[in-house]
Amino acid sequence: MGSQGPDQGYVYKLIPLFDDQLHLGGVAHDDAMAGCVGVALKRSAFYGRAPVVHDLRMALTVFGFLDADAPADLVTGREEWFAGIGHGHHYGQRRELVDRVPVSALATTPAALEATYRRDWTANLAAAD
Repeated sequence: MGSQGPDQGYVYKLIPLFDDQLHLGGVAHDDAMAGCVGVALKRSAFYGRAPVVHDLRMALTVFGFLDADAPADLVTGREEWFAGIGHGHHYGQRRELVDRVPVSALATTPAALEATYRRDWTANLAAAD
């Protein structure tokens, strides 16, 4: 099942760095952060280290939360994907969201991931089962 990275809680210190850059649309802040924190921790654990700002930036980029002009189909999709996942009883839904982002997308650089997002945002996500 993999291994968690060290000092995972540090990711919560990084969230306020992005608050003034977020474009959440119909997604609640707590829900967006719960999902993106999971993706950021997936990336940091892949590298076997504590989370850094780039992990969270990449997670936010995948779902278009840093894009004021995010594609309409992405905005619509994320409203469904993130609905309520900030609540603890939606852990399964949060895991499904994190699993939608393949390690291959997270193993790139932030610039490469953003370029892929700009070209075709769906390329950073795996098909849902």
